[in-house]
Amino acid sequence: MADRPDLTPYRAILRSRIRAQMQYPASFATDILGTFGVGLTELAEVWVIFHNVDVLGGLDFTAALLVFALSNVCFSLADMAVGHLDQLPTYIRAGTVDAFYVRPLPLLAQFMTSEISLRRIGRLTVALVTLVVALSVADITWGPGSVLLVALTLVSGTAIFSALFTTAGGLQFFIVDGAEFTNAFTYGGSYAAQQPQRVFPDPFRIFWTFVVPTAFIAYLPTVTILDLPGAFLAPTWLAWCSPVAAGFAWLMAAGCWRAGTRHYQGAGG
Repeated sequence: MADRPDLTPYRAILRSRIRAQMQYPASFATDILGTFGVGLTELAEVWVIFHNVDVLGGLDFTAALLVFALSNVCFSLADMAVGHLDQLPTYIRAGTVDAFYVRPLPLLAQFMTSEISLRRIGRLTVALVTLVVALSVADITWGPGSVLLVALTLVSGTAIFSALFTTAGGLQFFIVDGAEFTNAFTYGGSYAAQQPQRVFPDPFRIFWTFVVPTAFIAYLPTVTILDLPGAFLAPTWLAWCSPVAAGFAWLMAAGCWRAGTRHYQGAGG
């Protein structure tokens, strides 16, 4: 029988990071309030839009609220776990990334456990409350299939966003000063996942569905759960393929991460 991996070092690192963030309660509370405010602001944007229009991209306010909630729950969880990979250029410039290479732990696992941003709990709280409200008021015929699809969506959506953060991290080994480009995968993907995909022109819908698969995170599951008509390029049955989309996203992420870490030669050159 193969030996089980020893997770003790990872647990110890995470516990130390959590304790470090809790050392300053006032600052910690301020950070949480800040991310809570971000979540409320984005939610207010959805309300303002549907205060002026009844239907946008084939979705009414309830459906749009469900899309917003699903995408934000998944993004908040991924951001909390691996969002700090966007700090990689700072490590590369300072040369401190070299220390990660000599430690007896996988490089990606080290970066993932090097920080856990508890301050993002504020945004996650807004997303979870919105999700409960959206699922309660939406006209959903509940059954094993719909419950399974919601659970599958949350897991696969979090995996897709985590893969996008990892992809951006791998690319930053090549373009240290290209934060705007890598943000297109992460924060741009987050914004695209919150929108009804039918508002995009066909080239963008193809990109956000079959290249960077953010449509699988919230829009396709919402259309399927609410039994709404699908689109020619994205039929409703595609919602059940979200694990396949997550697997594709992680293949892309693994390739970018492997290429990036092999490309890096150290702070000296």
